[in-house]
Amino acid sequence: MRNVLALVLTAAMATTAFAATDPRSIPSQLSPAWQARTRAVFKQAIEIPSVRNRGEVPRMAKLLADQFRGAGIAESDIHILPYEALPGDQTAALIVRWRSPHATQKPMLILGHMDVVEAKREDWTFDPFVFREEGGYFMGRGTADMKNGDVATTMAAVKLMSEGFKPDRDIIFFYSGDEETGGVGATLGSTKWRTLTDAEFGLNADGGCGSYDVNFRPIGCQITMTEKTYQTYFFTTRNPGGHSSRPRPDNAIYDLADALEKLRTYRFQPMQNDVTRGYFAERARQEGSSALGQAMRAWLANPNDGAAADLVEASPIDAGLTRTRCVATMLKGGHADNALPQMAQATVNCRIFPGVQPKDVQAELQAMAGPQVVVAPDPQYIGVPTPASPLRADVFAAVTKAIQRIHGPGMPVFAAMTAGASDGSFFRAQGIPVYDVDGSWAISPLDDRMHGLDERIPVRAMYDDVLHWEMIYRSLAGSGAAAPNPIDVPAPQPARPERG
Repeated sequence: MRNVLALVLTAAMATTAFAATDPRSIPSQLSPAWQARTRAVFKQAIEIPSVRNRGEVPRMAKLLADQFRGAGIAESDIHILPYEALPGDQTAALIVRWRSPHATQKPMLILGHMDVVEAKREDWTFDPFVFREEGGYFMGRGTADMKNGDVATTMAAVKLMSEGFKPDRDIIFFYSGDEETGGVGATLGSTKWRTLTDAEFGLNADGGCGSYDVNFRPIGCQITMTEKTYQTYFFTTRNPGGHSSRPRPDNAIYDLADALEKLRTYRFQPMQNDVTRGYFAERARQEGSSALGQAMRAWLANPNDGAAADLVEASPIDAGLTRTRCVATMLKGGHADNALPQMAQATVNCRIFPGVQPKDVQAELQAMAGPQVVVAPDPQYIGVPTPASPLRADVFAAVTKAIQRIHGPGMPVFAAMTAGASDGSFFRAQGIPVYDVDGSWAISPLDDRMHGLDERIPVRAMYDDVLHWEMIYRSLAGSGAAAPNPIDVPAPQPARPERG
């Protein structure tokens, strides 16, 4: 039985070429006509502000549905399903089934989400909801997370339909409307709406694949097989307060600040599992004899080497992959400028290593923060750890073929864990294995702007993504597609909640 590490290293040995040319300067092989069609839909998608509480997600759902409708999908196979996400947030999911006339395999599920993180005009250098093309980039909120994936998965299917392609398995498209907030859509999609989404496996477009460093060296394409658990906690301090002219030795804001300073430098116990060991073996090969490469090899040789893991964690490319990480994201406190604060609170978002229970992270944070701070989970969302998806040889082969067709044999393809979280975790929890296999690419870390300012994606990357998904559909749902050949991946190591 081969494991992930063996498969990764086998692929890596054949992928040692160095890209000296800026990939943004190479024209996409997508035809000009389909580039124009893709750009037109992408522009409309970016200019729909599908953020929480604006009620615009249904308009995004209609835009995508119209593309499928125009390509010939029956109305009975297009479902725009309204639902309430967080209280007061009315949103919708889109489910589309592309039926096979002669299905010989079980359905394949394509995942994405239509909502985006809020973006304020005063923060950006341009209006985040006005589509721009500038300097070889498409720019605007959602260009990289993840309206690019929504549009690419849709347009690739529409292109194949226009060419008369008939899949030999049903292809189901599921686009949720609140992935960035509550995950209610994915919960419904994997449970209540299961009759519409049930599939043998899922492919998630919410995850970048190929990337290059600033010297245009191919870093690789990651097939995400496992995710960290998403969990938010509130750090709260309270105080009797009083008049601001008579300061007390204790202060709710100062107490909270002390706890956040501890959090800033705190490091959880480093951890590895089969997927991350394979990933770092490939990254160490890429880094060669550099200090980072040496740190990776030292940590792989000794998982308890916290100093080496800290050096790895300091790499922008690999941040968040060595352990559980928690970070403060929002603040509130006080009630008047002339009164001592009676309450201060910080929102702390954690991405928890697979296999670790959120309650154990809460206990560790509480011990770190001290008795003056109350640490409590967000009651609206309690994270549930989910297992890694077993690596399928057919998925790995299809992605490798597509990525190396676009980028050349110098782009390695390997399994990985994502530091983020996605709708895929909800389907994994219900027994449908999911793999993040989007074909978009970027220059890292220059283009790593998801959830941040001035989000962008290379123009060529958007068009390449359409080609990528077209090849994926042909490989996994085409006539004569290889039967699945699952490769078992050992479960993650037992959680080690002790302090690192």
